[in-house]
Amino acid sequence: MELTKAFVKTTSPVSEKIAKDGALKAELNRKGNALFNSGDIEGAKRIFRTTGYSDGLVRVGDFYLSKGKPIDALRMYYLAPDRKKADPLIQKAAQVIQELLKQ
Repeated sequence: MELTKAFVKTTSPVSEKIAKDGALKAELNRKGNALFNSGDIEGAKRIFRTTGYSDGLVRVGDFYLSKGKPIDALRMYYLAPDRKKADPLIQKAAQVIQELLKQ
């Protein structure tokens, strides 16, 4: 099993209805963006996870990282999927685990 799968809970794929209805997805993403911009990060996250909006998930991850929540950020990057942002966090976690094992 991949190390990241042990630590990161993933979400189910985007619902079939949303995937087929581009207008609905766009409307939900606009709502999510409005929530994010108004400071309702959790509300925006729920919408972005539902629609699979990767840019929104990355912004939520960036927010979590800025608040010192790297595990929450990693979850968002992994769901996005944005390996470019997830990989450094995975490497840092691996280094921490290696240091703990040495002790």
